[in-house]
Order: sequence, then C-alpha cells, then structure tokens
Amino acid sequence: MFMQTEKEIASRYDFKGTPAGIEWMGAREGIKVIGANEWQIDAVLDIIRKKLAAREVSSKVLDLTKDIHESNMRATKEVPFKKGLTQENAKFIAKSIRDEFKKAKPVIQGEELRVTSASKDELQSVMAHVRQLEVDVPLQFVNFR
Repeated sequence: MFMQTEKEIASRYDFKGTPAGIEWMGAREGIKVIGANEWQIDAVLDIIRKKLAAREVSSKVLDLTKDIHESNMRATKEVPFKKGLTQENAKFIAKSIRDEFKKAKPVIQGEELRVTSASKDELQSVMAHVRQLEVDVPLQFVNFR
C-alpha cells in the first residue's frame, strides 16, 4: 500500500514540482504525510484511504486527530495507526454486551476484549451486535473456540 501510494503521488499531475509525498514512521507506527498545503495533505490522505479500501482494510486504522504542522512552504501531518481498544471503548462494548446478552461474559484484557459463552450461536450474535455499534476503531474477531 505504501509503495503504491508513493507511485501514484509521483505520477499525478497536480503533485508535480511539489513536496507532496509520504514517509514511513517505523514498523507499525504510522506514516507522515507531506504536502505544500492542507489541500495536498487531504488529497494524499484520500489516496491512502482508496488504497486501504482496495485491500478491504478499514480507514479507521488511521488516527487523523493530530494537527497539520506548516513551515517553509511545506505542511506535514503525522498519521499514526490505531492499535487495540482504548479503555473507554472496551468498557462501552463490554457494557453493551452485558446488557444485551446475559449468558455472554465479556472480560477486558489490556487492549482487547475477550468474550466467552457456552454457545457458539450466542457468540455469533454478540459479534453481529458489536459490528453494529458506533466505535471509532476497526474491530477484529479472533480465536473462535
């Protein structure tokens, strides 16, 4: 995704002769978006979102809360990747599961939420319920036993 985004930025006419580009901030850390102004940064972020969608990866993995830093005809924005659930998101999801499903037992373990139940059907219902919740991080379900 990173290399394809760089290639598209290099070949786009509206980015010719500008500092537009992206830099890797390290393994699993995030990316730094570079442009001449805020408009170019938004355009590069749109390219990144398009490349993520092509790989069926949610754009919620991008933490766009940091501000744009502008200096010397160059604007940069650090876009770290979101990792795990925050404590407040985990509490919100766990409370929702407890209210909706009496037999399912949610347990917060660090940055993840573990749900146990005797019935696989109940767990599948929990998964469908959690997918419909308004959460600002992409959800992933693993270890179905």
